[in-house]
Amino acid sequence: MKDAILLHGSSDTPNHFWLPSIKKFLEGKGYSVWTPQLPFPEAPDIKNQLPFVLNNVTFNNETIIIGHSSSCPLILSILENINIKINKAILVAGYARPLDKMEDDSLRKLEKDAEPILQETYNWEKIKNNVKDIIFINSENDPWGCNDKEGKYMQEHLGGKLIVNREGHMGSEKFNQPYKNFPLLEQLLS
Repeated sequence: MKDAILLHGSSDTPNHFWLPSIKKFLEGKGYSVWTPQLPFPEAPDIKNQLPFVLNNVTFNNETIIIGHSSSCPLILSILENINIKINKAILVAGYARPLDKMEDDSLRKLEKDAEPILQETYNWEKIKNNVKDIIFINSENDPWGCNDKEGKYMQEHLGGKLIVNREGHMGSEKFNQPYKNFPLLEQLLS
């Protein structure tokens, strides 16, 4: 069965930004799509979100998982904790280490609150072995620090494809990036 999982970022819902349009796009391609409201989205924590996903999903070799922002480290943790090779993972504005490059102190506080979503270390080899195709989409000008350097860091550990653009965070209320459609992501899923 072709299934897809779409995971939202911090303080968001499954109805934010491009998630609804990608859900509709995938359903049109015959996918069963799960877009859950992750627990405690205002302060994402791996201890809450990882068990939630693992207890609610059965992964198979056709599964696609797509995440935005803070759900990207969650995807890495999911891939480390499953025992099957899924088809594809796409991490949009992802990161795998603390974001400490913020100049604005209020943003730095927000990012520090989001760090519990990160694991202290990742088993990169296990993650790599549990996904057939992995794609990172990061922006040179991401205002949250989930930039091309973070994409390159993950790609260095996992291989896969890194796509770098200048599209900010590809969805952010604070930075007025509504990002309702995501043609690049649709192209990658075609």
